[in-house]
Amino acid sequence: MSLTTHAAKGSASSTPYQLDPEQTLKASKALLDHLRAETERLQASATKQSLLKGGDSDSEDNESAGDETPIWLSLTTKQHIVDKNRLKPSKITVPNSLNTSPDLNICIIAADPQRALKNVIADDSFPSELAARITRIIGLTKLKARYKSFEQRRALRDEHDIFLADDRIVTRLPDALGKVFYKSTSKRPVPIRIADLKRVDGKRVKPEKNKKKSAEEKSSAVSSPAVVAKEIKRAIDAVSVHLKPGTNVAVRVGLASFSPDQLADNISIVTKNIIENHVVKGWRNVRSIHVKSPTSTALPIWLADELWADEGDVQESGPAIEVDGETLKRKRNQSSHKGPQAGQRKKAKTGEAIANAGRKQRLAAEKEKAFTSAAKAVIV
Repeated sequence: MSLTTHAAKGSASSTPYQLDPEQTLKASKALLDHLRAETERLQASATKQSLLKGGDSDSEDNESAGDETPIWLSLTTKQHIVDKNRLKPSKITVPNSLNTSPDLNICIIAADPQRALKNVIADDSFPSELAARITRIIGLTKLKARYKSFEQRRALRDEHDIFLADDRIVTRLPDALGKVFYKSTSKRPVPIRIADLKRVDGKRVKPEKNKKKSAEEKSSAVSSPAVVAKEIKRAIDAVSVHLKPGTNVAVRVGLASFSPDQLADNISIVTKNIIENHVVKGWRNVRSIHVKSPTSTALPIWLADELWADEGDVQESGPAIEVDGETLKRKRNQSSHKGPQAGQRKKAKTGEAIANAGRKQRLAAEKEKAFTSAAKAVIV
């Protein structure tokens, strides 16, 4: 099955530092068309096997599973995004939520005591349709005591569709949940801010240090039902961004059941938020942006013309000298403005400008080739 974009090379001539909406929409449509064709092919194959075996067809289940296939946005930078792992992910609210199922099963990991949050969710003013989705609330202490083995943690992970966690304890959860949850990003707890923060004149007041709180004070540390419900709803409708050392970040931006317009809208919002809030130097530090499914090739929707973030990152080469038959580069005296070196430096700058122009032309050709290859990609 071939995966094609009708004008995949359109991004090559787009505005340098922004997504081309037309290219984003075309890539979204091509990817969704491919996923639906693959789903139909798998359903037909499963139906034939079922008929040969004389059993009932599970085509409806296969179709449902195909609709839930995730679509990822992959953003690559020229320089590292962060220098160390960030255990607390950030959230981006998207116009088209990935968690719209009425049967969504939610588990909330709460700060001790967990009874405070349970009382808030059981309150009559808490939205009943949202409360019905929350099937478990567990405190951090009980989580550590009850789920120690890999089997227990796997069972907990498979019982729920989404995990939320009080942002006061979210950085302590990797030790409590282990690689069963953190090996991939699909079931990592999403932080929610539900603490009752005291404010004076609109400014947050920090709690007093070394002050012991009574049981009543601890149980009242959760915000009102309206605030908690709003925060939970916001977390459900958002996508998480998990940052780690490196030059790539992948974010789940859609499902196979989305329309091309819905997917394109999510891609635009997520890209804008990541670049503005997490990428140092903004668009100049972005190397490429692709969109893909777990089984497809990555379709490019934006490629940079330069491989460096700043012109200062490109080091000029000095005049060559030969020592013992080996050609070496001599470091020029940058402070000298007279004599023979001045002429050499002028020639070197001219040569460097020509070399830079040549590099840009080669990169433009490679960029054009990448878009052409994506348009002719064959999915195995």
